[in-house]
Amino acid sequence: MHCSPSEQAEKRPEATVVPPPRGRGLEGRPRRAFKTFAAFAFMALALISPTTAADAPSPKAAEAPADPRFDETVAAAGALPHLNALIVARDGKVLLERRFRGPDLDRPVNIKSASKSVVSALVGIAIQRGVFTGEDQTVGSLLAASIPEDADPRVGDITVGNLVSMRSGLETTSGRQYGAWIASRNWVRDVLSRPFVDVPGGRMLYSTGSTHLLGAMLAKASGRNLHELAREWLGKPLGITIPRWPRDPQGLFRGGNDMELSPRALLRFGELYRNDGVMDGERILPEGWVASSWTMRTMSPWNGNGYGYGWFTREARGHDVKFAWGYGGQMVYVVPDLGLTVVTTSDSMPRPRGDGHIDALHALLADSIIPAVADDPAALAPSQEEHHGESHEGGHKDQS
Repeated sequence: MHCSPSEQAEKRPEATVVPPPRGRGLEGRPRRAFKTFAAFAFMALALISPTTAADAPSPKAAEAPADPRFDETVAAAGALPHLNALIVARDGKVLLERRFRGPDLDRPVNIKSASKSVVSALVGIAIQRGVFTGEDQTVGSLLAASIPEDADPRVGDITVGNLVSMRSGLETTSGRQYGAWIASRNWVRDVLSRPFVDVPGGRMLYSTGSTHLLGAMLAKASGRNLHELAREWLGKPLGITIPRWPRDPQGLFRGGNDMELSPRALLRFGELYRNDGVMDGERILPEGWVASSWTMRTMSPWNGNGYGYGWFTREARGHDVKFAWGYGGQMVYVVPDLGLTVVTTSDSMPRPRGDGHIDALHALLADSIIPAVADDPAALAPSQEEHHGESHEGGHKDQS
């Protein structure tokens, strides 16, 4: 599997050796000098310990008391070895918060390709604010200088709507192509130089490169970087922290991968969509954007899920489910007719394709969480969860 540089384990600092004091040997020094040296040595050992601050267990955040209806859910979730955190809210009230392992619920974590849903929200706000002219604005209107001379002339006609729905028509940068793409010197030009394998607006071609183009277009049109836009347009009104995340070789923040949000911040983001773009009485997303985002415009050939504007769609026990999906199990599920928002964060280290974790999360929602809140669990449609393995498009090898 190809892993981006940011996803490779960071090297620990090399050990720092504290030299012995000059002059007489340690045994000949006064006791006070010995204590001083021992204190410095202890500090040095602490600094070179294999356990860094990032690895140390985070203090457990205060969790909402679990509703007794979720006893079985907690047991089932706790048995999933890769699941770090689970939050369940209905009609805005948190019914279950549980950190099983990993960082606490307020600490930002890499949400992988769930970042694409965040970029989709920024696109909607950009249209509302006049930064974008609309869903039909073209790549050529903003990124003409980045289009290679030998590129297919149709590249400039690809629209914002094509990109946010994964229907650019261009060869994907994901899957087997991901490693070569992130190794290129200019990610934007690399995407725009790719051949067409379908017409713009055609079939779904899952590609992190498509969302990266959207990020580049947002930066160009606004004159600000993607991180600044995310903080101002989403972070401040939602009251959530959005740290910086990795950039491409030209300094553009990655569009569609590696953003970091805490589980509780993801819940706020999901609630924003459940409430049709309004949070705490303030409209943040333009009216109609949530409906557009949740309208199925194409279908994944890999897993059968529908896809709208940065959101997947499926059905669970007779209820429509909309969800943001990041590699490893960074999920935001919204079940609109039940007023349900569910967040999971998981270990995002590379795992064998088809390890079953994503299927287990879908099943947790369908077979445990939805029955727990349903008025009549016996009347629910039968569960139809099937094993597809963890796969976006292209085998999901980009770890996004």
